[in-house]
Amino acid sequence: MTNLINNPTSLAQWLTYIEALHPKSIEMGLERVSDVANRLQISPKFPIISIAGTNGKGSTCGMLENVYVQAGYRVGAYVSPHFVRYNERVRVNQQDIDDDALCRAFEAVEAAREEVVLTYFEMGTLAAMYHFLQSDLDVAILEVGMGGRLDAVNVFEPVCAIVTSIDLDHMDYLGDTREKIGMEKAGIYRKDTLAICGEPDTPNSVLTYAEEVGANLQLINRDFSVRTHQDGWQYQTDDVALTLAPLALQGDVQMNNAACVINAVQGLQALLPVSQQVLVKGISSVSLLGRFYTVREQPQLILDVAHNPQAAKSLAKNLQKTPCAGRTLGVMAMLADKDIAHVVTALASEIDVWYLADTHNPRGASAEQLAGYLQTQVENGLTHSFSGVDLALDAACKEANKNDRIIVFGSFYTVADAVEFLRE
Repeated sequence: MTNLINNPTSLAQWLTYIEALHPKSIEMGLERVSDVANRLQISPKFPIISIAGTNGKGSTCGMLENVYVQAGYRVGAYVSPHFVRYNERVRVNQQDIDDDALCRAFEAVEAAREEVVLTYFEMGTLAAMYHFLQSDLDVAILEVGMGGRLDAVNVFEPVCAIVTSIDLDHMDYLGDTREKIGMEKAGIYRKDTLAICGEPDTPNSVLTYAEEVGANLQLINRDFSVRTHQDGWQYQTDDVALTLAPLALQGDVQMNNAACVINAVQGLQALLPVSQQVLVKGISSVSLLGRFYTVREQPQLILDVAHNPQAAKSLAKNLQKTPCAGRTLGVMAMLADKDIAHVVTALASEIDVWYLADTHNPRGASAEQLAGYLQTQVENGLTHSFSGVDLALDAACKEANKNDRIIVFGSFYTVADAVEFLRE
């Protein structure tokens, strides 16, 4: 490294530095983070809500954050990944951290870590918590990066832990079955602490772990449930029936995420009181970039971060529920270590023409690799390949007529590239 990077001063330099700090981008384990957190004396007095899950973490974080902000609390949120700027990962009262504050946080972590080598995500997690300690918070919402049990976020003790969904993803690290992955995600549960699971098909490993640690487990379709009706939907428990307007976030799975939020807020009423009116408004009004997010109409342009089979099935249902008069043009770019075959299978009947793109990421699959999963479409001339998402999206926009729609999907990186192109 150059002298400049050894002594970073700007945010760009800090991000370059922390990317190169650890030889691996991912290394599971809590010992390193715990050691540096102790040196930094990070022992938050504000309550923490931790959120894990294969899909739905970001939506759940967004809804919880909005509810508590609307209720008048000072709320910190740590989420990942970001779309355009790293600052999106660290928010206080829905405002991204500024460059100077983020640099100060990285400086503090760097000074404390000494000989301990931290990964990119570990540095970011500690920097976020350092900033939150300076921010006079009432509550912090922390999104797990991957898994749960050995994720950096799990160093901090939550008053409530939510697992949104459980499916096959990150199998190299978390295991090759839903039971193994469920165990990893349930690792955020704690003794005598509210533990919520929004996965309808809950693996036995989650139930077993929650019982072993003595968590207060609340399961969807057992302790709480959702049902749709003509004017919206309803959250139900044995004691409560709460009627809500349709969510701004589209898709049935978002009702499960919202139900987890309601269960959490109600379970924490003694600690963080929220009125029913604020709760309903805070949940219903949230709209998040990349979650079946419509950018424009005629032709409709939708951005969705769907990158695994479970998310792809949800995306397919959303497309089925909102048919268009014309064709659906799919702009897809994915990481090579994802289950591309099953993502394609889930969406094959919903997409008429495919615009396949290379991903400018070391883990990215090439457009040629993606085409290998779409042989029938290739043979029928229904695929086009491009060296980047920007070129693929540009071509789709030029090809689409006002009755068509374009769906951009495959990863956070795909949506980020699309956002960058649209901004330009």
